[in-house]
Amino acid sequence: MNKIDTITLRGRPREFCVDGALAKALRVFWTKGYEGASLNDLTEAMGITRPSLYAAFGNKESLFRKALDVYEREKLEYIGRALQQPTARGVAEVLLRGAVENASSSDEPHGCLGVITSVACGEEAQSIREDVLERGKVAKHALVERFERAKTEGDLPAHIDVESLTNLLYAIVQGVCLQAGSGATRDELNRLVDTGLAMWPSA
Repeated sequence: MNKIDTITLRGRPREFCVDGALAKALRVFWTKGYEGASLNDLTEAMGITRPSLYAAFGNKESLFRKALDVYEREKLEYIGRALQQPTARGVAEVLLRGAVENASSSDEPHGCLGVITSVACGEEAQSIREDVLERGKVAKHALVERFERAKTEGDLPAHIDVESLTNLLYAIVQGVCLQAGSGATRDELNRLVDTGLAMWPSA
């Protein structure tokens, strides 16, 4: 995507940084969720007019998906790091600690954009909710495959159901995100992770 976009409005070119505008839109969506973010909220935060928004990004739904791309690339990079860990427990710890850091950063809105959107979307935003859930399935599938390899390597007990183990991790991640959005401190969230890791199955 171009760094600078020029939109012609009534004969006057309007120039703005597309990446910067997307980052501001992401913050609005992250704070208010998809449905809670109005077009006025978005255009005010992005510093552009509605015609400029439509010309550069399409409609609100398209803008959200572009912002979600940025979120996954920049804020969920810890998932890729987790998958590269040499042990299954290491995968779980990097995933959970990354979720804590992402959801409780002092520089960003608290909570998780995907969790906020997936649980808050009403009928009129079902396509957005479905997109968020489908994206989540990609990461979940990668974790299941990683834990299957761990079983093969003897790093996880042979009786472990890796899909259920992955679902448990996701439940903890979702709990971290929801509690962060409700005001839980980073220390409190890390203690939650400590408890979850204490129950990790040993080979």
